[in-house]
Amino acid sequence: MKTAIYPGSFDPITLGHLNIIKRAAVCFDKLIVCVMVNSEKVNRGLFTPEERVELIRRVVAKLPNVEADCSSPLIAEYARNGEVAYSDGLLAAYAKRRKAHVVVKGLRAVSDYENELQMALINRKLNPRLETMFLPSSAKYTYVSSSMVKEMARYGAELSDFVPREIIGDVQRKMDSRRDG
Repeated sequence: MKTAIYPGSFDPITLGHLNIIKRAAVCFDKLIVCVMVNSEKVNRGLFTPEERVELIRRVVAKLPNVEADCSSPLIAEYARNGEVAYSDGLLAAYAKRRKAHVVVKGLRAVSDYENELQMALINRKLNPRLETMFLPSSAKYTYVSSSMVKEMARYGAELSDFVPREIIGDVQRKMDSRRDG
């Protein structure tokens, strides 16, 4: 069985993400949409990692070979210098645990390629059996990002051209609660 992982923060999942998911799903027996937690942004997301997984599950419910998961619970360990270090959350280790040999990455612009290539090379060094497949974004989604969606939601903009309809209400409620609280 060919299993691939589509990693990202998905905070929140966008129509651009969904486009990549649908296109990658036809290439593999199983596609795992994996919420990765950036250690530099642990407490700054709109949604918790668990909430993101639930939103993704709702969005991909009709895609039988797609599942949503989180890379791992954060395992915080205090390093010698007193900073918190996170272990076991690296994509290469997650892929090995899930017996996946392909990482799918969407590219919106040429500028994405440099960073994604560097990550692909690092992942391959950490897990030599791990390949990376780059999928260019469909033209109509090249400008869509989770950051842009959050900014639009902050001002109450219509989100139907940017976010799957199943979660528009969740994004708006979360942003309203942030504004009110």
